[in-house]
Amino acid sequence: MTFRDPTQAYHYVAYGLCLSSNLPIAALLPSSSIALPDVQIKLGDLPLWHSSESRRTLRYASSYVSETGEPDLRIWDVDNGEFFRVLYSDGVEFWLDRAFGTLWAQWPASSSLENTLSHLVGPILGLLLRLRGIVCLHASAVSINNRAVVFVGSEGMGKSTTAAAFARRGYPVLSDDIVALVERGNEFQMLPGYPRVNLWPDSVKLLYGSPDALPQILPNWDKRCLSLGEDGETRFEEHAQPIGGIYVLGNSAGNSTKSVEVISRKTALMMLIGNTYATNFIDSKQRAEEFQVLSRLVASVPVRKINRGKEVIGVEEFCATIHRNFTSIDSPSNRLEQ
Repeated sequence: MTFRDPTQAYHYVAYGLCLSSNLPIAALLPSSSIALPDVQIKLGDLPLWHSSESRRTLRYASSYVSETGEPDLRIWDVDNGEFFRVLYSDGVEFWLDRAFGTLWAQWPASSSLENTLSHLVGPILGLLLRLRGIVCLHASAVSINNRAVVFVGSEGMGKSTTAAAFARRGYPVLSDDIVALVERGNEFQMLPGYPRVNLWPDSVKLLYGSPDALPQILPNWDKRCLSLGEDGETRFEEHAQPIGGIYVLGNSAGNSTKSVEVISRKTALMMLIGNTYATNFIDSKQRAEEFQVLSRLVASVPVRKINRGKEVIGVEEFCATIHRNFTSIDSPSNRLEQ
């Protein structure tokens, strides 16, 4: 049995939030700040209300189901929104209070703390950000010339792979999977996430020559982890940066040899709306606010679509194409024209 000091606190920063936890969270960036945390994380604990006969209203159930036929993910309002309860099909559950300042997590004997943390640093933090009013894109991002370059796309389009490829070229990674947006003055900035990129084995093989070149995130999960900065070559950008460009990753259906397409604001807006985080959970008011934020984003930040075409472009050439295009649209003269 592992004993812990209940007064011990571990401090982290992610997506602009100061976090404190009663247990260490290896994936997150440690913080030396003594400021009051925005969110307290209580691992291995649940609020007193969890076992009461409180009124619970099912707010969301995923369309994907487990082997038992239950939804992979369900979310309830508890006591008219005093709490949110998030339950995964593996029995891991999270609770959030109305102020979104305390996050509880518990897991069954059949699961583990490591599995719980994999939920926490991914979808749970994304949900928390969205509930706190921060619009998030399902995307990855790197820093080029001290500006954020964002890669958006549906599952399997290579967002994380592209970010990792840029990391190997010496460019700092800002975030993987979640891009948190914030408006400051007349520009949009993105808040850095945590110093990891998660990759499937085929992406690891593409970048490193072997699918086993990086360690598994969990023993029973094929996905691999690139810990930024630990290899002495890759870097993580810890500071918020203005967004210089957004690239929607896709495959061209035609025979065009163009690899980068300029798209209209309307098309860009529709593409970004289709790639927001927690989109199935937010209510109509939040969705309207999200629409307004994204409308302002596409009006102030260049959005391009980049296609691989029918012939697969090597990852190095793909990154070089993005870099050349971004350098051209991010020139000082172009910035003044925006």
